[in-house]
Amino acid sequence: MFSSAVPYKNQHYSELKSNCINDKKLFEDPEFPATNTSLYYKQPPPGYVEWKRPGVSGPGGSGTSGNEIIATNEYISSDPHLFVKGISSHDLNQGVVGNCWFVAACSCLALKPNLWKKVIPDHTTQEWDQKHPENYAGIFHFQFWVFGEWVDVVVDDQLPTVNGELIYCHSKDNNEFWSALLEKAYAKLTGSYEALVGGNTGDAVVDFSGAVAEAIDLEKDAYYKDQEKQDQLFEDLLKAYDRGGMISCSITPHEIEARMSNGLVKGHAYSVTAVKKVRMGHGLLAYFRNETIPLIRMRNPWGKTEWKGAWSDSSEEWSKVGDLERGNLGITVEDDGEFWMEFTDWCKFFTNADVCRLINTSLITVHKNWNEVVHFGSWTKNAEPLLNRCGGCANHKLTYLQNPQYLFDVTKEADEVLIALQQKDMKSHRKYGQGENLVIGFSILKVELNRKYRMHDILTQQSVETSAYINSRTVFLRCTLQQGRYVIIPTTFKPYTLGDYMLRVFTDVDSGCRDLTDDKPMVKCWSSFLGYPQVVTHVYVHGAEELQNQDRTGGADPYVIISCEGRSVRSTIKLDTLQPEFTTSGIFYRKKPRKPITVEVWNSNGVKDEFMGQVVLSGLAKDTSEPQMLQLRKRGRQMADEMPGNISVRIITSTQLTAM
Repeated sequence: MFSSAVPYKNQHYSELKSNCINDKKLFEDPEFPATNTSLYYKQPPPGYVEWKRPGVSGPGGSGTSGNEIIATNEYISSDPHLFVKGISSHDLNQGVVGNCWFVAACSCLALKPNLWKKVIPDHTTQEWDQKHPENYAGIFHFQFWVFGEWVDVVVDDQLPTVNGELIYCHSKDNNEFWSALLEKAYAKLTGSYEALVGGNTGDAVVDFSGAVAEAIDLEKDAYYKDQEKQDQLFEDLLKAYDRGGMISCSITPHEIEARMSNGLVKGHAYSVTAVKKVRMGHGLLAYFRNETIPLIRMRNPWGKTEWKGAWSDSSEEWSKVGDLERGNLGITVEDDGEFWMEFTDWCKFFTNADVCRLINTSLITVHKNWNEVVHFGSWTKNAEPLLNRCGGCANHKLTYLQNPQYLFDVTKEADEVLIALQQKDMKSHRKYGQGENLVIGFSILKVELNRKYRMHDILTQQSVETSAYINSRTVFLRCTLQQGRYVIIPTTFKPYTLGDYMLRVFTDVDSGCRDLTDDKPMVKCWSSFLGYPQVVTHVYVHGAEELQNQDRTGGADPYVIISCEGRSVRSTIKLDTLQPEFTTSGIFYRKKPRKPITVEVWNSNGVKDEFMGQVVLSGLAKDTSEPQMLQLRKRGRQMADEMPGNISVRIITSTQLTAM
């Protein structure tokens, strides 16, 4: 997941810092200047804003000057540090800008040392050093995962203040500045501080980690009313959290940041700081009874205002838990913004959650590892329909298959597949009245086992899974697919909507996921002697019943082979059955359409496979939209000597390629 970072705006941190030290001056960032354009594009912050530096001597002078933050209030100190007593989720407090989602993501980040050390690189050397002020240049750098690559962003240490106080994200310690500087770097990516107003915590967590974000609609899926679903969700969140995942949650607002009587805030993002099964009881009895209750701990980015219900800081429920267990959980009775809830109440009162999983792709691991394939693409428009790549969702049948198509194989009998479709973040366009997310989603279709080219009809394909269509930056789907070949079609909801996307596909083993770009075989693949393809034929086989041949176990291990003009498609083997259910299909680009198509049934055998029967379709079969039921006949026998059994075959031919 981690790789070398690309300098943002071609600004190289080491080079810039070295130049400032040599020139004995503090860095001033020309790409994100200390002016109103970096603050806002529409709504100015309250009060008169002054950009000030933390009070520290540097190469440009010593002591505190008029260009430095003066230590005259509870937030600012003349003894600045990047970290005070390390980094903690309690460090953060939200400022006047409405970016609780970002602050909640920072709280999640602070809990993961392996991640924040990537986001805040060289954190020890970036720290203020009072003993060697000549090495301080007023420049910092942070790294973010932006649309598939790590980007290194430099900022100067000029921070916006009103009446000498930081007006945006700040630490509870008045001389700790990692959160304010990190926020400034993120604001630089989006164009201004105001561009951070309104967002999704899961998106920021992804930008901190390269994780895969899964949105869970707690209200729509009614977890509170279904104990079985609720238990499964808790186990899933517990596993995700224990394996380094990050979780956030919110309540769908009727009004932004409206306080409820139970202490929760609507339209407000919370970071999840623990997921635990808490042991009930006191002393040894608690261990013998082994009774636990599922609890979840959260933090309000405000640094105050907590849940007032069951399992809140001073609630009577904690009397049911032993002192040792309470000590391990770190219960504090103070309004610090962090609190526990019973998982049932969490499902009841919260409406949305984002689970950001760090998908393990390492080959050296004790946990399950995944094979990842990443594709970048665009929804683009072209005057030629076959070259269009913005056909909209499946509701738009005339243009749907003009979208990008990605083919992959499931080679195991069944495999869990994770798919994430992410669109490019456009917050930097908000100042132009744009920048909102497109409504996006994708479908998974099961296709012919030998398909190599783009789909132009969906008569024989099966739509097996469809994601939600939503205006979020990332759409995620987790599903289990049977062995076979599949095509993913990422789309916008409406046709002719343009945009860029990144598709990430995770499977247990290599899926060979690849972009389908060609519409048909290239002409040079066909000699003038043999001729060119005249028709495209789809053969769809379903079912075979009451097969006679048996192996020593009394059953059979049948499979199907479809053959056409020297090419063939073989199905998977159905183990130990005389009543197999086949869903096998093939697509053939035919030069000699009057040549027969053969469907054979074989029994797999360790020594030599045994022929069981066949169907021969002579000449150019008539197109059928409904399956034909054809009886199997043994090779070399007379027509009357038929096998008891049949096979369903659907034949579809076409003479040209169209957009559909």
